[in-house]
Amino acid sequence: MRCGVLYSGGKDSTLAALVLEPFYEPTLVTATFGIADVVAPGRRAAAGVDLPFETIELDPAVAARAAERMVEDGYPRNGIQQVHEHAVETIADNDFSAVADGTRRDDRVPTVDRSLAQSVEDRFGVDYLAPLAGFGRAAIDDLADRRLRVETGPSETIAKADYETELRALLRDEYGPETVADVFPKHTQSRVVGRR
Repeated sequence: MRCGVLYSGGKDSTLAALVLEPFYEPTLVTATFGIADVVAPGRRAAAGVDLPFETIELDPAVAARAAERMVEDGYPRNGIQQVHEHAVETIADNDFSAVADGTRRDDRVPTVDRSLAQSVEDRFGVDYLAPLAGFGRAAIDDLADRRLRVETGPSETIAKADYETELRALLRDEYGPETVADVFPKHTQSRVVGRR
């Protein structure tokens, strides 16, 4: 069975695909609004772990609404949640038997609650999978250290295949660079470069 794994090129989404690999045919799927180049980093990360890669187009109106929400809120949480839900639903509406993401137990955002998971399954006839839902950050870091070659860096500079990159670009273009700094806290992100 083909499983579309929502893919950022980071360690969480990569580990999710590796956990599913014995049971499904995982395809790493980078969702894009076409605002910034997230496809090339996704393709490189997927090649590094030798898994199939696809892209899927998201509705740019969702990105615009998410950006407005983030500016209104002064933080990214609700906007990122909107985009993640849209991405899960968009992948589910394609040629997959299952859709998965790399959300973990201690994620504050994005998350997929039980009602949304059941709704996606019922509306699209797919299984929704969250293979890392029982793992916390420390366990993920340990697993990644054993199984993956990972680069880390500031979220503003590391090239990833995620919608945060595109939302940052949209905010920069529409609201100015100072808004990006105001909305997004500084944090470190990971980028997978291969398996160990």
